[in-house]
Amino acid sequence: MKAANTIALALSIAAATVAAPAAVMAAPAIAKPTVILVHGAFADAGSWNGVAAKLRADGYPVIGAANPLRSVKGDAEVVANIVKSVKGPVVLVGHSYGGAVISTAANGNPNVKSLVYVAAFAPDQGETALELSGRYPGGTLGQALAEPVVLTSGGKDFYIQQDKFHQQFAADVPKAQAALMAFGQRPIAEAALTEAAGAPAWKQLPSYFIYGTGDKNIPAAALKFMAERAQSKKTVAVPGASHVVMTSHPAAVASLIEEAAQAK
Repeated sequence: MKAANTIALALSIAAATVAAPAAVMAAPAIAKPTVILVHGAFADAGSWNGVAAKLRADGYPVIGAANPLRSVKGDAEVVANIVKSVKGPVVLVGHSYGGAVISTAANGNPNVKSLVYVAAFAPDQGETALELSGRYPGGTLGQALAEPVVLTSGGKDFYIQQDKFHQQFAADVPKAQAALMAFGQRPIAEAALTEAAGAPAWKQLPSYFIYGTGDKNIPAAALKFMAERAQSKKTVAVPGASHVVMTSHPAAVASLIEEAAQAK
């Protein structure tokens, strides 16, 4: 009888041991939000490579959106379509002019949980990127631009002169890397910089800001103003960082994005 009781107890313990992991495995893992990275003028999705690598290593799905850089409304529609294709929550991240794009693209997309502005414009309704960049002193982009490329449509495309690209756009990036970035820069249409923004999503969604104090494209004072106006949940000013803070300080940018993704 004693042997029978011992066997029964052993079987009971074994059953509990098997059942416990099964119960744990039955609980579904909570999927992390998808991070959509939107580049700005004079850049492309490759400017996010360091940030994307860190996010992916930490288990976040990442999409690098191809921003057409033609018009705020049209570019926002492109990004909004990408957002709609994602099942689950999204964190929208914009660099430079890309900030104006995500401010519009998030509207009407309930799966966008937060916005992250990386050295980016966060315009209010009726404001333009051109006006905001000139509202405070310190920006030198105008002097660094090449002769505009006239389009058959009658518009103009802007590029940064390649020999001025390093100091103007990416002063804290190695010279050789900046030279390649200059060679592959994407032009922005004049119409995109002068188009008035619509109703901004940052008035409804939690927003986060990070920028460099050495930014020569958008003065740090303008970036600070926009962060404060949007009631930023967290603002990070990286001392001396250039306009491409996501390229020169990817860990700091990825950390803020992850903080926005984890916020309740």
